[in-house]
Amino acid sequence: MLALSRKKNEALIINNNIEITILEIKGEQVKIGITAPKEVPVYRKEVYLQIQKSNEEATNLDALDALKNLLG
Repeated sequence: MLALSRKKNEALIINNNIEITILEIKGEQVKIGITAPKEVPVYRKEVYLQIQKSNEEATNLDALDALKNLLG
C-alpha cells in the first residue's frame, strides 16, 4: 500500500486517467472527488464487497441448478 499525505484541493493521478482530489477535511472525515472514465467502475469498498458476495451467490445457485438439470 502506498500512503500519501494530501491537503485540501490537492490531488493524485492513477494510471494517467483517474484523478483523486481531496475536497474537504472535517475532523476525522475526508471528502474526496474521483474523476475517472465512465468505463472504470468506482465503488465504496463495502458496496464492492456486497456486489462480489451477490455475484458469488448467484454463480453458486447457477451451478447448483445446472447440476440438478444434469442429474434430472
